[in-house]
Amino acid sequence: MKTDLTIMPACWDTDQQQLIAVRTAVFIQEQQVPAELEMDGQDVNCLHVKAVNSSGLVVGTARLLPTNYIGRMCVLKDFRKLGAGGQMLSYFIDFACQHNFKSLMLNAQISALSFYQHYGFKVDSDVFIEADIEHVHMTLTLAN
Repeated sequence: MKTDLTIMPACWDTDQQQLIAVRTAVFIQEQQVPAELEMDGQDVNCLHVKAVNSSGLVVGTARLLPTNYIGRMCVLKDFRKLGAGGQMLSYFIDFACQHNFKSLMLNAQISALSFYQHYGFKVDSDVFIEADIEHVHMTLTLAN
């Protein structure tokens, strides 16, 4: 099933219900991340992005923290492999380049390692456990 997706900025004040719904479905329900870890109180300070399908449904989201960390990237199960993750990641990479960031960082689940490597992120840590899931820290160095 090929779906047209649009990647756009999201406003936490007006879009949080939809963003939380996607994150709840993926992280809390699917991956069993405790709700208190998922909702960490940092969203109000982040730049958010959302993937919206042709019916107007928010099917993916991610955030960029003021510390240049990308996080909470997720796509609803039925909409994976359609390019939403890559488009959201590219959005943040473009944003970072336009704003002269030196780098972007993230904590990648081991299962998503090759996805981030495809975009130039490099592993720079040993495996660690976050929310009972194996992760590694990754950095993308940007040319200014």
